Amino acid sequence: MKKYSIIKFNKIGLCLLSFLFVFGCQTDDENLQGVKNSNLAEIFTDSPVGMGTDFYFPYGPGPDNPPGSKFTAWSVDQKVSYKGNASMRFDVPNAINPDGNYAGGIFRIDGGGRDLSGYDALTFWAKASPHGVTNLEFGFGEDFYPNKHITTIKNVSLGTAWVKYIIPIPDASKLKNETGMFRYAAGTSDTNNKAYTFWIDELKFEKLGTIANARPKISDGQDKVVTKFLKDSFSMADYSLSTTFNMASGADQKVTTAPSYFSFVSSDTNVATVSDSGIVNIVGVGESKITGSVAGVSAVGSLTVKVPGIFPVASDPILPQSKVISVFSDKYTNIPINFYNGYWQPYQTTEGGLTVINSQNVLNYTEFNFVGTSLKNPIDISEMTHFSVDILMLELPTDIDLLLTFKNESTLPNTFQQNRIGQSYQLDARAPVVFKDTEFKAGVWATIKVPIRPRSDIANLDKTGVSVIIIENIKSSKVKTLYMDNMYFYKE
Repeated sequence: MKKYSIIKFNKIGLCLLSFLFVFGCQTDDENLQGVKNSNLAEIFTDSPVGMGTDFYFPYGPGPDNPPGSKFTAWSVDQKVSYKGNASMRFDVPNAINPDGNYAGGIFRIDGGGRDLSGYDALTFWAKASPHGVTNLEFGFGEDFYPNKHITTIKNVSLGTAWVKYIIPIPDASKLKNETGMFRYAAGTSDTNNKAYTFWIDELKFEKLGTIANARPKISDGQDKVVTKFLKDSFSMADYSLSTTFNMASGADQKVTTAPSYFSFVSSDTNVATVSDSGIVNIVGVGESKITGSVAGVSAVGSLTVKVPGIFPVASDPILPQSKVISVFSDKYTNIPINFYNGYWQPYQTTEGGLTVINSQNVLNYTEFNFVGTSLKNPIDISEMTHFSVDILMLELPTDIDLLLTFKNESTLPNTFQQNRIGQSYQLDARAPVVFKDTEFKAGVWATIKVPIRPRSDIANLDKTGVSVIIIENIKSSKVKTLYMDNMYFYKE
């Protein structure tokens, strides 16, 4: 079963329903505006403060989560409050609610932004309905465009008593014209899909003066090395940017930190350049180490990009569309897909998915252990004779042992077929090797054609409802990074 991790919810906000709005860029320089922005601290006391009339925007459906957020999750509760006469109420739906399978959205000022440079934290009081909940996200700085200053605390737990929560600001000097006052995301992954309610009150920015010892990090504090290609571009937000602070209680508080808070430096600008918003552009062959700092404090960790040259594009398939059921290919019309990476927690480590390199759509997976592609509607492959997929590894590990599985998630037995890719020995008779490890070449696309077995091979096989395709590492194979393209069933 796919688990919708709220770690991904902040990305869903970028894929809103088309009716929400398209916004233009705003400058952070108040002098260009000619008007000094308000430094109002309060967002909600007994009611929304200085937010205008149109300020709440739930997250819409996204490519990895079609149901999206429940649009009516937020309301003002006149019966429950920490202080005063009212609070904000959030009703989190269960995972099968047709109106949305989680609650999440932003509170954005309907009008000019605020100057928050005099504060050091966003604070609020919160509590949950009787059973208590965990794994929530809260933050600020998200306005849907350009989302320059998104700051978030994750894995937040709420109990049944009112507790004050503090979200430190990584660098308040950046926030002189901010409209994204608050963001939240809450699911039911830890409540057995049961709905629940939580409340927030006294939501405001403060100058606490007790937040100290900022420690920014890139790549979660590690010195990470990745391979990129000429003309590629990506955001440093994809590489675990955070800042950890020491709080008055003595505990540490980690916040995810938007790239715009960082000052990045590329060791070789002939290879890679980094914009003020953290966009890296690959401009030359070679190697460059990207480091950074926040408010003058050097970040621990780095990102080294190795650029071998132009991305080697996979060859186009030659079969006509009439003989193909295409799952992923620029050559064909693809069937509808729920996702190319289910992020199945807690066992899956695989990151990545659909990406674009030099105008080429490819699937790129890193930290690979297994990954699933879920079809929106089960397909009938009774008339198909083969499954084909192109796989590229830039560097070959000492062993390659992958298992390719077609499944029907709705029936038992749900495994239609398994085949191995790589090692020359067999796991069992149901998983014959279809492509040996000796046939792979570093930096060269390998086209793997898997014969679809007849129904008589194994009893009760069902070819009429294939709904997921899984590829996974087995027997401690050291495959960690791979690219995939041209994934389709076909008839000879």
